[in-house]
Amino acid sequence: MLRFLCLSDIHGHYGALQAVLTEANAHGWDQLVVCGDLCFPGPEPLKVWETLRRHNALVVQGVGDRALARIDPKKLSATTDTERARLRRLQEVRTELGDLILARLAKLPPTATLPLESGQTMLVVHGSPADPTEAFSEAMSDDEMRALLGEEYAELIVCGGSHGAFDRVLDDGVRIVNVGSVGEAPGGGYATACIIETAQVGFKVSPLTVSL
Repeated sequence: MLRFLCLSDIHGHYGALQAVLTEANAHGWDQLVVCGDLCFPGPEPLKVWETLRRHNALVVQGVGDRALARIDPKKLSATTDTERARLRRLQEVRTELGDLILARLAKLPPTATLPLESGQTMLVVHGSPADPTEAFSEAMSDDEMRALLGEEYAELIVCGGSHGAFDRVLDDGVRIVNVGSVGEAPGGGYATACIIETAQVGFKVSPLTVSL
C-alpha cells in the first residue's frame, strides 16, 4: 500500500505548504506529488523549492513554472500599476531562485504517469492530459472534461490549475481529482490537497482542507 500526498498551485507560499505538510503528517504519507505552479508570485519561492527537493517530490510543470523559467521581464512592457508590480515581482522571484533552479523549472515534465498496485494508472498533470495549460474545472460538464482527456488513458487523473478542488468520476470510469490550491485557494484563508491511498484493488481519495 502506498499513500500519495497530492497538492498543487503553491505559488511561493511556504507557510501554507508547511501547514499542509503538518496536517498530512498526522495522517501519514509516502510520496509527495505536486501538480505544478510552485514558486510565483508568493513571498518565499526559494523555501518552497527547497522543501519540495528535500521531500523528493514528484513534480510536473505548471503554466506559472514555464513562464517563470522562460520569460525575461526586462523584455516586457507594462501599461498599468498592477502589470508593473507583476513584472517587478517576476524579476524578484527569478533573482531569488537563480539560474540553476530556473533551468530545472524549465525542464520539468508536463505530465507524469505512475503505475498503481491495482494495475491501474495515475496520470499527474497541471491542467489536463490533452493540454497541460487548460485546467479542468468543477463547472465543466462530463463531455467537456472528456474532451480534455487526450489519448493517453489513465483511470485516475490528478491535477490542479483551476485552484478549486473537486472529485469527479466520468461515466466511463475515469476519475478526475483536482487537488485545488495550497497558496491561492478561492477566497483565501485555507489550503487544499488530498491523500491518495493505493492498494491491490483500486484506490482511496481523502481530501484535505487546512485552515491558514
